[in-house]
Amino acid sequence: MSIEIDTDRLTELETYLADLRPRQARARPAGTSSEPVHPLGELTLPEYVDHWAQHRPDRTAIAFEGRDLSWAELADRVARLAGWLESVGVRAGDRVAVFMPNAPQFVITMLASLRLGAVHVPVNPMFQTAELVHELADSGARVVVTFDMLAPMLASALGADGVVVERVVATGPRELAADGTPPGPVDLAIPVTTWAEAQDAAPVPVRGRDLDALAALNYTGGTTGLPKGCEHTQRHMVYTAASTAAGTGKDGETRFVAVCFIPIFWIAGENLAVLNPILLGGTVVLLPRWEAGAALDAIETYGATTMVGTVENYLELMDRSDLGERDLSSFEDPMAVSFVRKLTPDVRARWHDAVGAHSVLREGAYGMTETHTMDATPYGMHLGDRDLREEPVFCGVPVPGTDIAVVSFETGRPLPLGEAGEIIVRSPSVMTGYWNKPEATAAQLRDGWLHTGDNGRIDEAGCLHYLGRDKDMIKVKGMSVFPAEVELLLCGHPGVRTVAVVAAAHPEKGQVPVAFVSPSAPGAVDPAGLETWAREQMAPYKVPVVAVVEEFPMTTTGKIRKVELAERAQQVLDAR
Repeated sequence: MSIEIDTDRLTELETYLADLRPRQARARPAGTSSEPVHPLGELTLPEYVDHWAQHRPDRTAIAFEGRDLSWAELADRVARLAGWLESVGVRAGDRVAVFMPNAPQFVITMLASLRLGAVHVPVNPMFQTAELVHELADSGARVVVTFDMLAPMLASALGADGVVVERVVATGPRELAADGTPPGPVDLAIPVTTWAEAQDAAPVPVRGRDLDALAALNYTGGTTGLPKGCEHTQRHMVYTAASTAAGTGKDGETRFVAVCFIPIFWIAGENLAVLNPILLGGTVVLLPRWEAGAALDAIETYGATTMVGTVENYLELMDRSDLGERDLSSFEDPMAVSFVRKLTPDVRARWHDAVGAHSVLREGAYGMTETHTMDATPYGMHLGDRDLREEPVFCGVPVPGTDIAVVSFETGRPLPLGEAGEIIVRSPSVMTGYWNKPEATAAQLRDGWLHTGDNGRIDEAGCLHYLGRDKDMIKVKGMSVFPAEVELLLCGHPGVRTVAVVAAAHPEKGQVPVAFVSPSAPGAVDPAGLETWAREQMAPYKVPVVAVVEEFPMTTTGKIRKVELAERAQQVLDAR
């Protein structure tokens, strides 16, 4: 397929960037680098792991539930699992799915796949059958590594059209914890290998050294249909960590210890718990879930330097009576995400008073799965609460090596500073494309730029302001819910003719999806029954509040007027 390049637009963008970059250089905070930080050069992630295993063999790489895995042990486990994968026929380019919540086995499997040049496919452990079938079939994963308690859900997907899984490795949530609890029995229609058996394989050296080969399929929702696989390479991954380090004032000598309880199947969790520690030879304290006491224990025990949590998480920490007794002197870089409650100057001041001036609570970054996240950061721009007082969402400057522009949604031409339009991104971590979706790829990747569909503006200092998504995305406690995906799944019910999903504000969850449904025949569905059915088809946070309607408000061009439905959605939710 030939791609026509708009040379005039590219020329305008380069002129625009020539004016913008000096502004951003002046705005970049002192102590941060203008170039990505590569402590060991542009090596693959497994090569980084092997290096730290030689030079920092006894330093903790992963701490989990009372057990510390050193860099030497991590490297050995990765090499052995890679050996097992190779022994069952996994080769470069083959997809290996990881279907589990946070655990060291997730990280080991990811790195073992990359060691062979295979492709890492992280799968949401909250998925129900239809969602799981889609990602396994779409990715073509041949091997799945999962927890024993998730085996029944996996069993429901095996044998479905398009699913080609041949082997499963079963482990348990505490197999690599201090107590070493082995997994329960797993009986599937295909061969099952225990984690212990797979770890007994002979280690193999790094096979895949091509930084530009496909290395991961990170699935993201979209406005049309089910999630799409974003094609990412190891160069994308290494650059993400290197630019994050530069943009936040870190280098190869920086002590980096992260507490991570956000899901590592999220690309943001992957960055925090896998990529950043590997690049910097640091430590991740991996938590299976949020628990305030466990987080404080982790910070104290390991001298954690950073964590990513919601504003509610930090408020919970500040409400604890024992916070003042805790040693948080190492905890310099706590990062917040404002999903429901917003980070405000008052919240930051309260954190300052409770923990100390050395610890600055700040927003994380602007980014998306397609760019491997962390495209712009407000790091170091907290003086006078500038980052929190500038409206509406202040994102700071692009990380080193990344360009961000704001263009017209209609023409794609750059807009004057201060004018709102579409945010576009160009960086070494932008996805190669959407897996097996050339039309979707061509629509979003144009002339080397990713068109995000997000609204934003760039101010006179060159800083990005995020104005909201253009995709009608719904955020339920920080989890992304795309209306088109819920609509498609609900249409799988025989009693549903048409469905439209919109957001309604919720005091605890931020937002919830509300589905307006027209039945295929009178009485074919009722709200309670369809909600019960939906719980079996999709992750809990996606399950909508259902309202049955006879007809939809329509535009003159035959489209459903979702703006009008959004007003009704709030009434439906409030009535509940």
